[in-house]
Amino acid sequence: MPKNPDPHFFDRANAHINLANDQLEQDVHGQVSASLMYASARFSTSLTASGYKTGAEMAAHKNANIDYFVREYRMALEEHMDDYIKNFDRYMAMSRNIA
Repeated sequence: MPKNPDPHFFDRANAHINLANDQLEQDVHGQVSASLMYASARFSTSLTASGYKTGAEMAAHKNANIDYFVREYRMALEEHMDDYIKNFDRYMAMSRNIA
């Protein structure tokens, strides 16, 4: 999680999660997850590209940009994995009650 998230950070994140949860009603979990990761990568790349004047300039920073996004994703994934491990029974009970 960002150190100082803006006031709408969680609203935006929850909107994406809610969309993915809605898609679970019709699709396989792995497919929804793969689509969400693909969309995140594509959006992040598009946003990154908008900060450069040329493809060559973007290419010169490609590895640094990838390292940044992978590092941030890994930190968020570790945070959420630890949270779910710690609260597994409670979260899974809530999940079963929703389904």
